[in-house]
Amino acid sequence: MSAFLGYTPSRWVSLCHQIPRVDFGLEVRASTFRPADWEYQQTLLLLSSLSGFGLLLSFLIIVSYLIRHCCCRRRKGDPDGDSDDSDDEDDDDMPGGRGHKRARQLCCVTWGTVGAVIICCAAIGIGFYGNSEANDGLYQVTYSFATANQTLSSIDLLISDTVVLLKRAVSDPLTRLEEAFTPANNFIAVVRSTRRQSETVISLLSELPLDVSLGSQLAARLNNTLDGLSETGAVGRVAEKLVFIEDYRWLTFILLLLLDLLVCLFILLGLAKQARWLLIVMTIFAWVSLILSWGSLGLESAAAVALSDFCVDPDSFILNATQISLGSSPGALEYYLTCNQDPSGPFQQSLTHCQRLLSNIHSQLDGLERAALAEFPLAEKSLYDVQRILNTTEGNFHQLVALLNCRGLNKDYTDALKGLCYDGMEGVLYLCLFSVLSALSFTAMLCTLPPAWRHIHKNSRDYEESEDSSEDPFGSHQDSKRFLQWRSSL
Repeated sequence: MSAFLGYTPSRWVSLCHQIPRVDFGLEVRASTFRPADWEYQQTLLLLSSLSGFGLLLSFLIIVSYLIRHCCCRRRKGDPDGDSDDSDDEDDDDMPGGRGHKRARQLCCVTWGTVGAVIICCAAIGIGFYGNSEANDGLYQVTYSFATANQTLSSIDLLISDTVVLLKRAVSDPLTRLEEAFTPANNFIAVVRSTRRQSETVISLLSELPLDVSLGSQLAARLNNTLDGLSETGAVGRVAEKLVFIEDYRWLTFILLLLLDLLVCLFILLGLAKQARWLLIVMTIFAWVSLILSWGSLGLESAAAVALSDFCVDPDSFILNATQISLGSSPGALEYYLTCNQDPSGPFQQSLTHCQRLLSNIHSQLDGLERAALAEFPLAEKSLYDVQRILNTTEGNFHQLVALLNCRGLNKDYTDALKGLCYDGMEGVLYLCLFSVLSALSFTAMLCTLPPAWRHIHKNSRDYEESEDSSEDPFGSHQDSKRFLQWRSSL
């Protein structure tokens, strides 16, 4: 499993992989990553549906709390706060009176809402961090894919350039060289041997792209989900599609986080300003945020479990998917995924044969230069053209050997795994934590906000009544009682 650079599944991947998988028939299924299997999809859908039960539970808690609150108020004889005014005025001045109780209730409701808002703000901070981690991980994947695509494109370019150069040498300079050596059969035999060896090198190099189809093999499983990609530049197309999807995913979560943050801030503003209408509007938005929090939790939990199933053994999934898609054993792909530094790699025999043929061609051309140029000076230009093409071909061949080594592509593959299974997995888990905390905090807010409307409304109505009574030039009944109590005390 990418042993060369030491990728191992993280603790979070192993923990999430241990979560039981249950399908719609409540039968336990294997935890093997099979995204195209309907039974595996059922387990993820059932896991996502648990967030729906959480939303239903939040709704029942909110309704039960509000019903209990209303029933308790009615049992205490204060259904709407419209009891006898004189009794309210008498009780308001007593330390245990109704006015003091109302103030204590308003204080409890306010601080309960503030506590829920603080928890929600902490959850939003966790959400921003998790969204950033997931974004970093997926961009690491796309960067590794782009680097691998550049390596594969360089391999294809070197092979095509080398083949074109050798074909040019076979068709033009070697033909002229053979014509120049017409009287000397021994020199013509050397030239024809050089031609045959060059054609063999062309044949061997032309077969390499059939084996080095790593781009199409890595993208074979993604072709069915990402709109179908052609074999040419498949890895680069996958990288572009992942960047496109990640940009929208990141923006969606940023908007969700900003919505939750604005709801929390406006709730605090409504409590500070005692603005009943603002709290009512924010209660509606709190319901929206609650639904979105539980919905995002369902998506994130399914993504975390599926990601853990892939990351626990990614090599096996890619090899099996490639074998099913291509119908053959993916020897080249396995060489680059594992990179066990086996000297007998899938290209070792072809490359060694090409190297020997190029060395023989070089030796034969050197022999012709020493033995034939003095006798056939007109062949000098054609011979030098062939040697120049051969030198360029050998330079391209050495670069090709270096690029075909598993170290470079395996590093890109391992970096992609680390970005997806370390940073990406951690980011998704932090987003799950954000969704849970925000859902719980919005549940608490929706329990405390409706009582806050009532207390704020009663306080504003009492304030208006006190202003009306203060305009009475003769004073109110309460003021008369206080005056008589003051005289008796004298």
